[in-house]
Amino acid sequence: MPQAIIHLENIQKSYFMGKQELPVLKGISMNILKNEYVALMGPSGSGKSTLMNILGCLDTPTGGKYILNEQDVSQMEDNDLAEVRNQEIGFVFQQFNLLPRLTALENVALPLVYAGMSRKLRTEKARQVLEMVSLTDRSHHKPNELSGGQCQRVAIARALVNDPSIILADEPTGNLDSKTSQEIMEIFGDIHNRGNTVILVTHEEDIANHAHRIVRLRDGIIESDRKKQEFLVHGT
Repeated sequence: MPQAIIHLENIQKSYFMGKQELPVLKGISMNILKNEYVALMGPSGSGKSTLMNILGCLDTPTGGKYILNEQDVSQMEDNDLAEVRNQEIGFVFQQFNLLPRLTALENVALPLVYAGMSRKLRTEKARQVLEMVSLTDRSHHKPNELSGGQCQRVAIARALVNDPSIILADEPTGNLDSKTSQEIMEIFGDIHNRGNTVILVTHEEDIANHAHRIVRLRDGIIESDRKKQEFLVHGT
């Protein structure tokens, strides 16, 4: 039986405005297995960004249980959460979030500075992951000297540099044209094939179809959760 790397049990999240409670997630339960490739979808206000923040240990739930790689992270303090996040999760965002004054290589190596790795090892590791995303030749260019697709490759390399077990990508092709989007999605396919668990948040059907399982949220609950072979059987 494959191991669940993520186990969510009745996850709830509310925000409070004064005394008024605004429930955003209303009881999310699901497992994500090691090396699954999952897309989270849903209209604005469905709760998918809130769920992504909880999955990524950027936020904690108001209620319920979240077990990440056999650790209960639902009630962790911020410092402990940050440590789990750095070890377990690589993030890729729509806006790339690269530091403009650093080269591609320096941007990729940055998480390793926080991990306390020596400069020599950092540079070596950063070169390796840039090679994985076919960007070795641009390693000394700064973000303003790179195309949008190249910047996103740098961001993906930075997400991979700590050897995380999970890659969490939030609208990773939102700022890219369709040809570049296709190239970026091929890289995510390669990452998944190498053994990573990939979780993709998107509102675009063609991007979600790269995943092997699509979980759709609506109004803070899971509306549907289907694997790829089920789409083929149902013809949707």
